[in-house]
Amino acid sequence: MGRKYFGTDGIRGEVGQAPMTPDFALRLGWAAGRVLLRRLNERGSDAVRGARPCVVIGKDTRLSGYMFESALEAGFASAGVDVLLVGPLATPGIAYLARTFRALAGVVISASHNPFADNGVKFFSHHGQKLDDALELEIEAELEQPLACVASGHLGRARRVESASGRYIEFCKSTARLANGGLRGLALVVDCANGAAYQTAPEVFRELGATVHAIGNNPDGLNINQDCGSTHPDHIVEAVQRLGADAGVALDGDGDRCIMVDEKGAVVDGDQLLYVIAEDRQRAGELRGPVVGTLMSNLGLALALEARGIEFERARVGDRYVFERLLARGGTVGGESSGHLICLDRSTTGDGTVSALQVLAAMCDRNQPLSQLVAPLEKCPQTLINVRVGRGTADALMADACVMRAVSDVEAALGGDGRVLLRPSGTEPLLRVMVEGRDGEAVARHARSLADVVDQRAAV
Repeated sequence: MGRKYFGTDGIRGEVGQAPMTPDFALRLGWAAGRVLLRRLNERGSDAVRGARPCVVIGKDTRLSGYMFESALEAGFASAGVDVLLVGPLATPGIAYLARTFRALAGVVISASHNPFADNGVKFFSHHGQKLDDALELEIEAELEQPLACVASGHLGRARRVESASGRYIEFCKSTARLANGGLRGLALVVDCANGAAYQTAPEVFRELGATVHAIGNNPDGLNINQDCGSTHPDHIVEAVQRLGADAGVALDGDGDRCIMVDEKGAVVDGDQLLYVIAEDRQRAGELRGPVVGTLMSNLGLALALEARGIEFERARVGDRYVFERLLARGGTVGGESSGHLICLDRSTTGDGTVSALQVLAAMCDRNQPLSQLVAPLEKCPQTLINVRVGRGTADALMADACVMRAVSDVEAALGGDGRVLLRPSGTEPLLRVMVEGRDGEAVARHARSLADVVDQRAAV
């Protein structure tokens, strides 16, 4: 589901239905299994015709993942659904395997870029896409029903799928349109965030010919996203510079996001990577529809794409909204500044490894370093400050009279050369304050003053 249920410290997800506990995970598996089977029986499905209905369950490297995996497995089995367990694997890998195995759904146990103490669940359909709202709501309604196990002879069965990583590696490799030389001659640093892609990502690049130095690839259950990965790029920047690498690839804990580091040690964010991919698609005559970013996408991205004659559209923040706009407009390329990029001509969902491969392929095809490929995009100064607020209070703060007046004051000061955005986090008790404009000092000053007002009102 797009809705996530976070656990052991009590953080709640976008809808706030329930904290993540083993009991809840069991009930969620049971409820989802019941609804998916009901839909299969009522409407039919090309996902599992002629086979026992099953779901694919994967996870990242959090210690709690083993506990929630067992609980979800029991829930699905009690509803009469078989379970294919694939162990630690990137979120997009589960989306791919849900299609490959013609499963009812793919289930991911992960809290993405959050600290190890959090955990949650995401669902993908048998098409490898996020579940639609109607199906999500149907599952949530089923959670309110009394749990009733199917008869013993109809219980679901579980088995481990040893080939999952290999299948996903081959899929990722197939998305890179490379000449015969592949990635030979490229030296890469790959930071796996001690997360779900720690085994697959380095192997993908190695098998395509690159020389790979992997970091953040020793998970212990507690160190996922800890001072590593796409949210903490200092180590990969240092490694790229020290080793003289051609580029660095930094993933997040569940492997669906990536940022990169160019040969000079500069961090290349999702907006810049999106520009490189879109421009490369345009050169190849493969770009369709508009490029879709979000309300957080840098103004510089819009200007750079406009200069290339490429239409740009903003969606609400969140990969599912980018995906929806791409489908509605017939587009294929979109994403977020955080590095969650979607290439619908290669995959059905955001994939950090696949996204990096598209950029590396452009580097090889044009024989240009990453710094040169991103040079046409001049980013406008943008300051983002996360203000910690009480759970469930972000929307009220955005409507607070003092906060609204402060926003109006900043917008008036920026004139037509900037913008202001307040956005609640979907996974943490934070209100994100963003100010963008042409004058970096003024942008930082305005963002700080606005964040101070939000912080003061949050304390009232």
